Amino acid sequence: MTYCVAVCLSDGLVFASDSRTNARVDHIATFKKLHVIHRANDRVLVLQSSGNLATTQSIVSLLETRMRSDSEPNLLQVSTLYDAATLVGTTLREVIDHDSSMQQHAITTNSGCNLLLGGQIAGEAHRLFHIYPEGNFIEATRDTPYFQIGESKYGKPIIDLVLTRETLLEQAMCCALISIDSTLRSNLSVGLPLDVMIYRADSFDDSGQRRITEDDPYFATIRKA
Repeated sequence: MTYCVAVCLSDGLVFASDSRTNARVDHIATFKKLHVIHRANDRVLVLQSSGNLATTQSIVSLLETRMRSDSEPNLLQVSTLYDAATLVGTTLREVIDHDSSMQQHAITTNSGCNLLLGGQIAGEAHRLFHIYPEGNFIEATRDTPYFQIGESKYGKPIIDLVLTRETLLEQAMCCALISIDSTLRSNLSVGLPLDVMIYRADSFDDSGQRRITEDDPYFATIRKA
């Protein structure tokens, strides 16, 4: 299980993900679920994943491999975020269909995953998409400026109460961290460290990435408050 949240605001985008993939008593595993694709002055794309780890790792690996090749469509070639979401959805279906055929049975819920894709490509505004296991997707709007994937129920109320399209980026990040903290306290399958990022619209800057551990003073302050 996991928990990821992404928010699309007037000033930019906020992303936050936990890193736990397994939480049995004798086996706690950690893998990064927030991946950034950056090309200076041209694009910043952020991909978050929830679900089957083998599926999500295969998707990220394929996307990264194809970005190094000019022979196939890739995330460095697409001209809009919509095209990027379409490409990621197609890659997701490719991986799931391949794994299903290898197993010689239909896909089950445990084989799939959900993805969040947000960012900005030069020539258009910043955008955010939720991509489903079937490969289709929806886009964040002014009325629904955020998406959650994974174990979302514990962290949803604070976001619904606080966030609007006009919320400042730093306040939205604080809200996202409170949302994750409530999930951490309620579900063992979500755990530290956290990977977070603030992206300011039109900056094409990926330096807003951070990894938050249990010793992080800002996160500790939020938890106490």
